[in-house]
Amino acid sequence: MAQTADLKVEKLFSVKGYVCVITGGGSGIGLMAAQALAANGAKVYITGRRMEALEKAAEFHDPEEGGSIIPLGPCDVTKKDDLAKIYDDLSKKEKYINLLVCAAGISGAKAEPDEESATSLKEKLWNNETFEQWNETYNTDVTSVYFTTVAFLPLLQAGTDAHGHLSASVIVISSMSGIMRHAQGHFSYNAAKGGTVHLTKLMSAEFQKTRVRVNSIAPGYFPSEMTAKQSGADMKSELPDEKIQEKGHVPAMRAGSDEEMAQAVLFLTKNAYVNGEILAVDGGVLNVVSGR
Repeated sequence: MAQTADLKVEKLFSVKGYVCVITGGGSGIGLMAAQALAANGAKVYITGRRMEALEKAAEFHDPEEGGSIIPLGPCDVTKKDDLAKIYDDLSKKEKYINLLVCAAGISGAKAEPDEESATSLKEKLWNNETFEQWNETYNTDVTSVYFTTVAFLPLLQAGTDAHGHLSASVIVISSMSGIMRHAQGHFSYNAAKGGTVHLTKLMSAEFQKTRVRVNSIAPGYFPSEMTAKQSGADMKSELPDEKIQEKGHVPAMRAGSDEEMAQAVLFLTKNAYVNGEILAVDGGVLNVVSGR
């Protein structure tokens, strides 16, 4: 039974001594997760395709004390050889990891289904998307999540052995887009994120035998290279309030903040009684836009 003093925030959500790996960790939500974990004591390895971006992110955002942010890579998560290499490289440095965050993703091709004439709608959707684009989106947003998680299972199980039953976990960054019925102009992305959501549930059930938890954060609009189309020298992006407000379906009337994503990441990292959950952090969008 906990004493009152045991329930202080700094004790509940401390990740001091944790070793974490984040794919897509050089910008956007992946970088937010890296900052949150490093600020609270974790050693965080960030990986991605662009080594320069990883190095910039670590340079600008490595905390002055406590944890650390360390570039690892480069790594294309859609390639088994790259995943195997970073696993081998990390295994030489660390005996275990406590957390894997799968944050790498792409948005895919856009084609707004706003035509009422079936002929016009067919022409627009048929001409603006290809099988190859759909496959690329699915490969990055779903298949890579599976193989990344599988690759790191032994180090994650070692993390549970080191820190307690079901303490090690995976956080999959899916999207509110995988839960809603609105296509948002990109069928391929929303369909893929629906796959990511279900993959999370499958992995949480099947990998429970390894004593590793799997949960997902389904973000709404957060500033990233995907939503803002760019990032600054510090690998951070901006998403002005008016851009969110003009969408007309965001009760919060703004994008999510780094702090709000950090709170979600720390909650799923530290609460070992949560497994297989899809945590929507969306500013209330799913209260407005029809979910499934």
